Amino acid sequence: MKEKELVRLTELKKVEEELYTKENLKAIAGIDEAGRGPLAGPVVVACCIMPRESMIEGVNDSKKIAEKKREKLYELITEEAISYGIGIIGQKEIDEINILQATKKGLTTAIKDMEEKLKEKSELGIVKPDAILVDALTKIDTDGIPYKSIIHGDAISYSISCASIIAKVTRDRIMRQWDEVYPQYGFIKHKGYGTAAHIQAIKEYGLCPLHRCSFTKNFCAIDEK
Repeated sequence: MKEKELVRLTELKKVEEELYTKENLKAIAGIDEAGRGPLAGPVVVACCIMPRESMIEGVNDSKKIAEKKREKLYELITEEAISYGIGIIGQKEIDEINILQATKKGLTTAIKDMEEKLKEKSELGIVKPDAILVDALTKIDTDGIPYKSIIHGDAISYSISCASIIAKVTRDRIMRQWDEVYPQYGFIKHKGYGTAAHIQAIKEYGLCPLHRCSFTKNFCAIDEK
């Protein structure tokens, strides 16, 4: 690993190292989501506990990483993680409870999924993380685990960056699968976000079951006319 990358990763891990050192913690989890803004598809939340010594080259905010590289990092992260969990909330529930509440529900689901996987690794002696670092969210159900909310956490916390990659890759894979069902919308390219091409496809073909009605009200109005 080049010295510049080592320095960057060391800086990215400062938040975790401070907690490990000052509060004598043993396991810290990072949480992030993907898909709060798209017009279609689920919101995906990921939670992961990385080993304290983890230094995976290239880990960063998922939005700053090219798709092919994210896929490779996903494999490295999930293989190295002490445990990780995923919460997926679909478009229908997003419409029912709103995107913020859906994200919070996905967060709780991801934590519990991670804890279930931890039970399978009982030899590690870790039942649940000592603390959770989460990107910006507050007033959340972390299953009783203390948490710290960090603005732009995916860019300044290694654990949150790892979670952001897991969440983004998981969601992208889901959208690629849906592209095979609804190829006319181009989900494989924009993953459901409101690009000009996506909006044009909606105007041409109307909405499909994957679209969030609460995010596409203007197009619903067009359909009604």
